[in-house]
Amino acid sequence: MPNFKYSARDNFAKLVSGVMAAESQEAVAKKLQELGHFPLSIKEVHGVSAFMIFSMHRVSPQEINAFTRQLYVVQKAALPLLASLESIASQISNPYFRKVIEALAGDIKAGSSLSAALTKFPRIFDDVYVSLIKAAETSGGMVEILSRLNDLLEKDIDTRARIKAATRYPMLAFFVLCLGFLIVVTFVIPRFAGIYSQFNAALPLATQILIATSLIMRKFWFLIIILIMAIGFGFRRFIDSTGGRFIWDNLKLRAPIFGPLVTMLTLSRFARITAILMKSGVPILEVLDLVATSSGNAVIARSISNIKESVRQGKGLSEPMKLSGLFPAIVVQMVYVGEQSGRVDELLVSVADYYDSESGYMIRNLTTYIEPILIFVLALMVLIMALAIFLPMWNLIKVFKPS
Repeated sequence: MPNFKYSARDNFAKLVSGVMAAESQEAVAKKLQELGHFPLSIKEVHGVSAFMIFSMHRVSPQEINAFTRQLYVVQKAALPLLASLESIASQISNPYFRKVIEALAGDIKAGSSLSAALTKFPRIFDDVYVSLIKAAETSGGMVEILSRLNDLLEKDIDTRARIKAATRYPMLAFFVLCLGFLIVVTFVIPRFAGIYSQFNAALPLATQILIATSLIMRKFWFLIIILIMAIGFGFRRFIDSTGGRFIWDNLKLRAPIFGPLVTMLTLSRFARITAILMKSGVPILEVLDLVATSSGNAVIARSISNIKESVRQGKGLSEPMKLSGLFPAIVVQMVYVGEQSGRVDELLVSVADYYDSESGYMIRNLTTYIEPILIFVLALMVLIMALAIFLPMWNLIKVFKPS
């Protein structure tokens, strides 16, 4: 069956594209119209691109979000779940992800539930995703929960995109700085070292250090690469351990500039996921288990586990949140009011919005916060290199100066 690359507009006028296997272009257009899409272009493709081979065992958050959005649309249109999955699978461009969706459809056909089928792919669909789908199956509110899940995924993707955009300039500047230092040490310093060696003149300490660095990098570059790889491997093993992960996550929370941002983003995700799970009818103790494992930070996960123990003893959420020291007083107060009024889920959404607002402000100003550090490091490195290169020249001038 031939493959056709298509582009279309969905019900929200959003541009969607992909590759679909079908008998003809007319069949592709018909399937797209069944999904509520308006076809723009449909072209037959031959072979598999290098990008498709590269992405064969990788599913991006954007692809998971697109799948969730498409599942929401077809479920809202009251299509059967099996037909929905088969239609979505036929238009997914990532061959690995297409096989995953086809496997889900096969499990549904065999009588399995969607949540049970999703548990076979934990690297793609996390515990929160599976629990929400399970809650949707229990309550019968699949469309509503898929909408909430789609909003949650879009929030995460948008946050990642804003952080990448904010850190792109500092990362580029740091890369250029390291590249410039490498060029100077590898090519410039050896030439000056050859000139200095012809004269019996004492070299300043900074020059001696740079010459020694240049010599080491040129003669033992392969050992340096091995050492860097060994350090990277050792660091990976360290943070994969329970104690190492806790130490590393604690350092991330205490780091200047990025520490408060990581805390805000993690707590925003905690509040939003908790609110969504509670609205979906998931028991509170199970909710806290899920948000602890999905928090991505061992320190915050431990605090959430402590909150869970207090809730198990009937103490509520607000008191252990206050004792944890992670939550500002205004947030604890909002949760307390929610407990008194029976609207904890609604108040937690407000807490998430509060953190999103604060973290959004920090992300917008991230470059402003980092710039002084970059300027200081750049000035320091330029000063060291300038002194290392020009101080010996002044010494040589003194040697040749007639007495």
